[in-house]
Amino acid sequence: MFKSPGSIAFSIGLIDVHFYGIIMSLSILLGIFVIFLIAKRYFKDISADTICDISFLLIVFGIIFARLYYVILDYKYFIKYPLEIPAIWNGGIAIQGAIIGGVLIGYCYVKDNNLNFLRLADLFTFGLVIGQVIGRWGNFFNSEAFGLPTNLPWKLYIPYNFRPLEYRNFDFFHPAFLYESILNLIVFFILFYILKRSGIERKNGIIFFTYLILYSIVRIIVETIRVDSVLNISVLHIAHIASLIFLIIGILGLRIILNQKTS
Repeated sequence: MFKSPGSIAFSIGLIDVHFYGIIMSLSILLGIFVIFLIAKRYFKDISADTICDISFLLIVFGIIFARLYYVILDYKYFIKYPLEIPAIWNGGIAIQGAIIGGVLIGYCYVKDNNLNFLRLADLFTFGLVIGQVIGRWGNFFNSEAFGLPTNLPWKLYIPYNFRPLEYRNFDFFHPAFLYESILNLIVFFILFYILKRSGIERKNGIIFFTYLILYSIVRIIVETIRVDSVLNISVLHIAHIASLIFLIIGILGLRIILNQKTS
């Protein structure tokens, strides 16, 4: 059984340090570390300065877009409580928003610096996936990203005030955050296996578009059991719809690249 110790790790005077912030910081640092490791072996043409510059932009704008995406989805709440918009330490950042923001900012950067967008996207995808593996644990401490009620041995206890109204009589739920973290780790190893294949480092875009396909599948699976998602359209979560769009983009992008390779 899982049970969150609460959202606050410790306090310094009147300042509370949240587990969510700690986890997010660790996920970013580990993601950058992985990017440098992989670049050293497989992307030697990409300089450390370029990695640092893009990493800074992606961190800043990725967080901004991830929060804006979430705020838009849960706009009814944030219209009532606008002062909560910057309070990301309480949770509420959407990785799909971060992906959109990262692609936009990354494209602007490479366009201004005459770099190969897809090659950089391949490299930074590894940092993104590892960041997702670690970052999902921030949901654990905030008692969010949980699924349907369950009594399985790895069940997750959710405090009463965090449960959706229709599930107030249930104590234990599927740890959807854990499922996504594990599945993302599998995605990382699949992408790394692809990278290690002979000559794969020259096929720009394959890693990135394969990631879009695999993560979209992961998210569709996990969202199917989640009960705390924001903005549902009929039986579909908005994350389902976004994942389907990402999946289509990934398939089309991968097909174009493979067709170019064989032409």
